[in-house]
Amino acid sequence: MKTIQSLNYMVLLLLTAACQQETNDAKETNMEGSIRPWSENPAYWEYKGEPVLLLGATDNDNLFQQPNLKSHLDSLHDIGGNYIRNTMSDRDPGDLKAFATNDEEKFDLNLWNEAYWLKFDSLLHWTAQRDIIVQIEIWDRFDHSRQEWLSDPYHPANNINYTYEEVQLDSLYPNHPGANEQPFFYTVPALDDNSLLLDYQQSFVRKLLSHALEYDHVLYCIDNETKGEDEWAVYWADFIKKEAGDKEIMLTQMWDDWDIKSDMHKRTLDHPERYDYIDMSQNSHNTGQLNWDNARFIFDYIQSNPRPVNSTKIYGSKTSPWTNRGIDDKHAVETFFRNIIGGFASSRFHRPPAGLGLSNPSIHALMAVRKLEEKIKFWEIEPHMDLLSGREVNEAYCAIKKGEKYLVYFPQEGEVTLDLSSLAGNASLQWLSIVDAKWLETSEIEGGGTIQLSSPVSTGSIAVLVRE
Repeated sequence: MKTIQSLNYMVLLLLTAACQQETNDAKETNMEGSIRPWSENPAYWEYKGEPVLLLGATDNDNLFQQPNLKSHLDSLHDIGGNYIRNTMSDRDPGDLKAFATNDEEKFDLNLWNEAYWLKFDSLLHWTAQRDIIVQIEIWDRFDHSRQEWLSDPYHPANNINYTYEEVQLDSLYPNHPGANEQPFFYTVPALDDNSLLLDYQQSFVRKLLSHALEYDHVLYCIDNETKGEDEWAVYWADFIKKEAGDKEIMLTQMWDDWDIKSDMHKRTLDHPERYDYIDMSQNSHNTGQLNWDNARFIFDYIQSNPRPVNSTKIYGSKTSPWTNRGIDDKHAVETFFRNIIGGFASSRFHRPPAGLGLSNPSIHALMAVRKLEEKIKFWEIEPHMDLLSGREVNEAYCAIKKGEKYLVYFPQEGEVTLDLSSLAGNASLQWLSIVDAKWLETSEIEGGGTIQLSSPVSTGSIAVLVRE
């Protein structure tokens, strides 16, 4: 028996050493240039010194906990995906917790569950190998309320570190976390000044950073769609930047308000010195023309100080809880293309059931954008709706590089007039089908005037005009 145990222990050591060597190799190859706003156009990202458009579609929020993670990343990479979301959540059945337990199965918040952190390391390592950018969300309000609170390591009944009275926590928080009733999110000095619980929160963030800061392909987001107080976000933004030291990191906060023109979102918009990029995922709760118009408000608002605008969650699928509001699979694909044409630096389909995840519609959408990039780089063009006439609401969207390249997106069928007065000479016109990412007919057109564009399909298409 002892011989078998010794062999098992040796195998474990060898596997751990191999994984660590792979991780070290990834870190060495990852030092060519970190993810940051592109020096030539800070509305977009650059990685390893080159501009990149971030596209994603994955099947889970806390992706590091997914059993088939490596193959899932391969599938994303194979279709041109280079962007994932990863919450540090542990609320789903079977998820590992960040903390170790004692013989009585109680958590000790001073001891780490190394298996949890090994999974996180694997995510960082495998994404670095594939040049896939990781957007981490450190805190998720859904982990600490309702049924999930009952098994939470921070719940006083579940750990050996403090009592209910010592940390001013209750045994139940039955309401939706959007009610913002959980004192867990009030611990900072400017709010409840709950230093005991805050110490454990700080310890968790330090542990996370000790792994993530070794890599250069990581974006940081404080919370998932929070309605929390501004003081909470300000505290963690300062804390994380201080812990990072000389390491350049990109940080934001994701607010919950579906009205992205609200004062809540201006907490990020008005503070570029604190927040290096903007996450506007919640705009995907708005459909059609409103989805586009709200995004234009954001870009106009930050025009004097542009930053990357990310959408790490595009809602919508046949199983979405908001299908009665039009937040369905068609909406998700439309939003994806409106984002890309409108200047978003990243777009990712949300996981099922609220999003498409990695499925046929999202796969073809990513493939279509990568095909478009072979002809037009999106950081070369900008929206020009003024060039379209005869347009109905949500019928078509236009972005151009004046006199050289024109792109017109039709979410469905439609016909509009495109002003080509700034285009001298001839151009090729080619249509791309959205539903299957296939090129359709090609023709030659003459510039200097206007042309009629009529979508050849009713399931979504893009007209690409490039001067010859």
